[in-house]
Amino acid sequence: MTLLTLEPVDRVDVTILVDNTADMLLPDLEPVRRWGLSGTSGPLPVALSGVAVGGSTLDFLRAEHGYSALVDVYQGGRTHRVLYDAGVSPFGLVENLDRLGISPDTFQAIVLSHGHFDHVAGLHGLIKRIGGRKLPVLLHPDFWSRRRIASPDRFVDLPMPSRAGIEDAGFALIEDRQPSFLLGGVLLVTGEVPRTTAFESGLPPGHQAWVDGQWRHDPLVHEDQALVAHVRGRGLVVITGCGHAGIVNIVRQAKRLTGVDQIYLVTGGLHLRDGPVLAATVAALTEERPHLIVPAHCTSWLAHHALYEAMPRAYRPNSVGSRLELRAAPETEVS
Repeated sequence: MTLLTLEPVDRVDVTILVDNTADMLLPDLEPVRRWGLSGTSGPLPVALSGVAVGGSTLDFLRAEHGYSALVDVYQGGRTHRVLYDAGVSPFGLVENLDRLGISPDTFQAIVLSHGHFDHVAGLHGLIKRIGGRKLPVLLHPDFWSRRRIASPDRFVDLPMPSRAGIEDAGFALIEDRQPSFLLGGVLLVTGEVPRTTAFESGLPPGHQAWVDGQWRHDPLVHEDQALVAHVRGRGLVVITGCGHAGIVNIVRQAKRLTGVDQIYLVTGGLHLRDGPVLAATVAALTEERPHLIVPAHCTSWLAHHALYEAMPRAYRPNSVGSRLELRAAPETEVS
């Protein structure tokens, strides 16, 4: 495999815009700064309230079953800003952006990990806010797949992303199965991740896709892509939307593509529930020795506990509004 030169950068900040949990009382825990009563990443906004003395109350970020992260990359005095995924509700993303005081006009690109609606639907509110901009949107060609959940007593069609809806907003779609660089080589989109581990077998038979005129089991969600940065002297930052490819497969693919062996951070949805895959995944991920692991979204409480037990110094709980501030190693430490 030809190695890709991922430019080492001075700093990466990952701000959680949408996640399943919101906790106003979480304190800062280096290098994670929190947004709330106990954190220091930003002030809480005030909202009108007819039941509060004085007519106002403290507002807080909304949690929902979805994922979105803002990735700021600092290199050589320049800042690059990319939105990764968009959450599940039409306006949850933009409402949280407003509470955080972040303008979507500052986005330089959008990367969508895969086509499941809990990572895409928040584009609706974003389009209402900034539609008309020729903003590049990177995704896999299978992003548009029609899918459903089948159970013994019913079928649930999953909302499909609309190509026309995104293109008509002025966004420029860039579809690729292969790894690709963003913003002059400071960010890497993994492309389709090879499934190489024996234990990361994907979704159960109830997850189906419409293929060649019939419904078929779709265990792998082939379009699943992660986002990777290289913090100088610290290692790789690996961000996943749902981790359908398997987090161990994703981490190993990031290492294979870049030739960088050190893992600074693993964060995002890990799609870890229970059963034999959990123990095998935690054991294999522990062998990768990530300096930090911040599980989010579709990671069960059992998986959180298992990851904390295996890597107590690396583990950090996640919450909407958390900002992971990842700085390069000092020159003396690098040399």
